[in-house]
Amino acid sequence: MQAQIDPDYFDRLIDEKEAANYLCYSVRALQNWRVRGGGPMFVKVSGRSVRYTRRDLQKWIAEKRVANTSAAPS
Repeated sequence: MQAQIDPDYFDRLIDEKEAANYLCYSVRALQNWRVRGGGPMFVKVSGRSVRYTRRDLQKWIAEKRVANTSAAPS
């Protein structure tokens, strides 16, 4: 029997702490990427409040995959 996954699981908005845990990075790393670029897409909800979707986090992870060190960006 397979476990049921909530259909909204990948599209539900999560806060930066949950996003950092999902990626195994620090909240500070996410904050730096938002300023400097290079991080996952995010939603600016208001003022300083941001959210992420797991779908965007998964997409960002997929874009970082490489087959070998020669294929890695320098």
